[in-house]
Amino acid sequence: MNSLKGKVFLPVLLLVSFFTSTAQVNNDEALMTIAGKRIYVSEFLNIYQKNNVKGETIDKKSLDEYLDLFINFKLKVMQAEELGLDTVASFRKELNGYREQLAKPYFTDEATLNQLILEAYEREKTDLRASHVFFRLAPDATPEDTLVAYKKAMAAREKLMNGSTFEAVAVEFSEDPSAKDREATQQHPFLKGNKGDLGFFAVFDMVYAFENGAWMTGVGSVSMPVRTEYGYHLIKITARRPALGKVTVAHIFLSIPKNATAEDSARIQKRIDSVYMKLKGGVSFEDLVKTYSDDKGSAAKGGVLPAFGVNRMVPEFVEAIYSLDSLGDYTKPILTSYGWHIVKLIERKTQKPLEEEKVELKQKIMKDNRGDQTRTIVIARIKSEYGVTENPEARKAFYKVVTDSIFFGKWNALLANDLTGMIFKIGNNSYLQTDFANYLASSQRKQEKQSIETYVDKKYADFLDESLLAWENSQLEQKYPEFRALMGEYRDGILLFDLTDQKVWSKAVKDTLGLDAYYQKNKSNYKWETRLDASIYTVKDAKLVQKVKNFAKSGLSDNDLMKEINTDSLQIVTIESGKFSRKDNKLIDSIPWTPGFSNDMVDKGTTVFVYIRKVLKPQIKELNEARGLITADYQNYLEKEWIASLRAKYPVVVDAAVLAKIK
Repeated sequence: MNSLKGKVFLPVLLLVSFFTSTAQVNNDEALMTIAGKRIYVSEFLNIYQKNNVKGETIDKKSLDEYLDLFINFKLKVMQAEELGLDTVASFRKELNGYREQLAKPYFTDEATLNQLILEAYEREKTDLRASHVFFRLAPDATPEDTLVAYKKAMAAREKLMNGSTFEAVAVEFSEDPSAKDREATQQHPFLKGNKGDLGFFAVFDMVYAFENGAWMTGVGSVSMPVRTEYGYHLIKITARRPALGKVTVAHIFLSIPKNATAEDSARIQKRIDSVYMKLKGGVSFEDLVKTYSDDKGSAAKGGVLPAFGVNRMVPEFVEAIYSLDSLGDYTKPILTSYGWHIVKLIERKTQKPLEEEKVELKQKIMKDNRGDQTRTIVIARIKSEYGVTENPEARKAFYKVVTDSIFFGKWNALLANDLTGMIFKIGNNSYLQTDFANYLASSQRKQEKQSIETYVDKKYADFLDESLLAWENSQLEQKYPEFRALMGEYRDGILLFDLTDQKVWSKAVKDTLGLDAYYQKNKSNYKWETRLDASIYTVKDAKLVQKVKNFAKSGLSDNDLMKEINTDSLQIVTIESGKFSRKDNKLIDSIPWTPGFSNDMVDKGTTVFVYIRKVLKPQIKELNEARGLITADYQNYLEKEWIASLRAKYPVVVDAAVLAKIK
């Protein structure tokens, strides 16, 4: 039933949306009772308000129609609740999944998000090339360790300000292993250091803190120490370019062996220069790729590489592409750490208008750590709204009971059994030390040792933030009527789907005896009109038309006829056979409906004619000939029977006086 559910659930939700109130129900008169349960005027009238997009006045007829449908809807929901479908684990899981999605906008600060979208869109217009000197620091480092790392960064920056080259300082100070040459080992060959050069990158390529530091630094300048989750960075911007976007290129590649001599390198350079002259002389790029390129993977595709952004290739390769103005342009030979390349521009995708990129940018921001800004603002709003009372001494008590075992994932909350006091309050809702102890135990993991005080303080801050968000989440239905209404729609929609599936949809498909009984009782409703038992022949050789007709008239089957006329290499005749009703086929509709051959229709040497074997009189369709239509009608029948049984089971009493007031 999974595939059925996917197809049917949306209409059900629309139906629920049609009949579920979004207005608060306060001190309304009761329009009706269903099995003693009051249904208020405001809930019913919201049906019209929600769907009357033209603003027309309510008329008596439409009101009566709404009333009837509304009662049917309420009856079904009532039975679903009585059957306990709203307590089934699968129902709760599905509803919670929808709730999680519906709740997300309430935990996002839209103003901040829009600001981040605009910022990312502007940064998307520029590519940067940067170098850095890196000083490693754990995210949860102590203030003492943080100060040590910061002083190291400032000492390195002072050397730069006094005239030392950035490359020399990176090699001397940077804790990024790629900055220095790495000698060959059994695991890897000799690796030449990049001296701090990170190459080109675009927005979203780096962590947000690094990106901010880079974008605020001018070309040729060195930043103050920039703190990221990894440590401190001194950033130097070496180039700022209009964004390359996403490009597809092809290349001719001549590799330089790792142990190449100076003579080898000179020979390879002379060879790439020769290839370049051939290219300028008119030899096709693709032919030169096949003949000379050492990149066999791309050579089979004309040298074409998968599309990439600026941070996916070595800087020299990217730098050369910036010089290509038009599609089809190619570079002079360029040297990278891999060898020589001639690069041809195949495709370039640049920035789209903001409105077309908003959704994608929003998704990237929410996945990126810059999205934490909206979370921080929401938490601050919740704190301000409810008020938070903290008990610092209750938090500090954990300094004595949390041990180093927590860094191995083995701390036991029983060590905090004596701690039972209030650790903080959100509004009037108290959170105890016991709650925090359980949070510590459930969230612990193996990690490097650190100060117990620092660890406890950080985990406490996380616990407070998560508790604030959880509390706000629990208040959404109470605070936001539109959220409560949406949840009601989804809840009732899932209930109605499950119950309607049991009572109508699946039952009509599985209940073959019931379907057959319904068909036998109503078979006169399913009739074929007059039809033709006929074949349409298309013959490409005029000399064979009569032969085809003779075969057809003799009673030879269409398959055998085609075997007689067609050869392995030539399809001289094609045939469309069947039982045709009016409007099934334009050609069939255009000829007299009498047995025998129609007139020949000739067009550009091809002859088309129809052979009518028999005119079939109107007759009742077999069950298998109209199963889809009969099943649909049987479902409607089951629906009506179900509604009738519900109306008999659950008394519906409409207050005529109240209804008259509405009318």
